[in-house]
Order: sequence, then structure tokens, then C-alpha cells
Amino acid sequence: MSRSLVFLFLSFFLIGILPAQSRWDSGYVAAEPELFVLRTYLSHKYTALYFPSEGLRYQPNSGLNLGIGFTYQNLTLNLAFPPGFLNSSREPDFPRFLDLQGHFYPRNWVIDFFGQFYKGYRIPYGIGDGQPYLRPDLDVLKVGIHANYIFKGDKISLPAAMHQSSIQKKSVISPLLGFEMYRVQVAGDSLIFPSQLVPKQNYQQADFFQLGPNAGLIGTLVLGKGFFATGSFTGNLALGSTWNSGATGGNWNLNWGTHARAYVGYNGPRFGVNVNYVYKTLALQPVANWTQEVQTGNYRFILVYKIRPSEKFASSIAKYHPNRIFGK
Repeated sequence: MSRSLVFLFLSFFLIGILPAQSRWDSGYVAAEPELFVLRTYLSHKYTALYFPSEGLRYQPNSGLNLGIGFTYQNLTLNLAFPPGFLNSSREPDFPRFLDLQGHFYPRNWVIDFFGQFYKGYRIPYGIGDGQPYLRPDLDVLKVGIHANYIFKGDKISLPAAMHQSSIQKKSVISPLLGFEMYRVQVAGDSLIFPSQLVPKQNYQQADFFQLGPNAGLIGTLVLGKGFFATGSFTGNLALGSTWNSGATGGNWNLNWGTHARAYVGYNGPRFGVNVNYVYKTLALQPVANWTQEVQTGNYRFILVYKIRPSEKFASSIAKYHPNRIFGK
């Protein structure tokens, strides 16, 4: 539980230090922070451990989440849980895990904060025999931040695409430039690679640290009458190291990574719907002769309803807004 508290503290701290939302270019974005945006959604989050050199992929014991949330005065909160009737294929006796992702969209910036604490993995189709290969002891920890500066950020609204708290009026494309940093830990009660594969080398625990710049593009296409498609892609070159693996550690090498997001839907004055996907591939420092990656994804189907609250409601909510708490 202490990990989740640390993540929540950092998330609220980040909300507090973000600059107040500046004016959007009204020719491109219709911003209405006083609208109260209600949403319900289905989502699936995952952090998989993949070894391309061995063709081995450990999948977490995650499934579909059912959630509700709101956006009001540039503050967004979402809460979700995995109902049993949507997750009959999950392993019932696996340990619990926690996947927290914070996505912040101040003007000219997009900031993603990852806090993933997974325990319990499986290879659904097994290793050659078709029977699931279960590893309830396998633990993957990943924390990190991915930040981009949007050069035309006053003309591209990610809140319009994701939260649908504003409306994108015109199509536009912009370059991105940023930085990212991650800490990853992989550990198990036994060796990571299955003995059935007869690996020449193996390890039980490894720690990784990576940081470096990234660059890419973001664009949005307005199709008329509220329909839109928004996407971005960045690639990064990171300086990384590993230790505690039993193999040679402490050496720093360059590794690659990608980050992509896509949003497609309808964003009207009262109703909205969108399908979106956020995906991150982080190529870790090789251990022995193995290449390895952590693949993080989050896809959602969202239904939105917008209302304009009364002045009494607005003044009451304003007392508890993070900007007020942090002195903005």
C-alpha cells in the first residue's frame, strides 16, 4: 500500500506545480472549463514482460475495468474496478496488483506518469504443450515519467480528445520534444526463464534505470460535426544500466523506446464517445545475451455526458480544487 500512497502524493504534487491553464487559440479550440463532464468507461491496462530474442512474453493477470469519472475546471478524476463478470479468464488465486497511470495535459505539454506494481504473470498458451504457464511469484515494478513539449500546444487540445472537456475546431499538426526517465525491477522466487527452454544463462532478479530525450509528432484531424481523430508518436534514445542481475552490471549503454497514443470519436456539445489507446515500449538493458522489453498499454472505450452546473455548485467545488489547495 505504501507504493500507492507515494504515487498518489506525487500525482497531486504534479497537479499542484503545473502552470495554470493558459488561453487556447480560440480559432482552433473551444475551451469550456465550467462544463461538468461525466464519463463511464471500459478500460484494460497491462504491463507485459517480453523477451524478443527468446520469443517469450509474460502477460499480467489483468482484465477489463469498469469505471466512472469527471472533468471540471481542468481537474480530472477517474475511478475503476475489475468486475468479476467481465474477467472470468483471470487467475483467481494470483496476488493483487496495482496499475496507476497519470496523464496531464496543460497547454503546450503532455505529461504521463507511470506507477505499475505487478505481481503474478502467465504465458496463456504455455510453452509448447498448450497449457498455461503460471508464475504467481513473478514481480515487475515500473515507475517513470514521460513529458513532451507541444510546439503548437495552443492549437492542439488533448483534453478535447481524451477528456472531451473542450472541442477541437480545426485540424493541426505539431512537432514534439521531451524527456523521459524510468526505474524497472524484475524479480521472482525462482529463475525468470522457464527451465523447459533450457536457457544457457538465467537470472532471478534485475534492476534497471533509463533516461534520455525523445522527439516526435502530434496531430489532430477534425472531420466535421464533432468527429475527430488525434494521435501522437515519439521515439526516444535512452542511456540505461542494470544491476543485481548476477550478470555483468553497472555498464551504461544506449537503448531505444517508443510511445504512441491514438483517440478516435465524436465530441459534441452535450454527448461524446471515444476509443483511445496509449502504448509504451521500453527496451531494457540486455542481461547476458537476452534482449528484453517492458510493454505498457491502456485502452479505453468512453461515453461522455456534459452538463453546465449551477453557480452554487461551481462555487462549492472551487473551494476544494487543487489549484486553491496549492495556492494557485
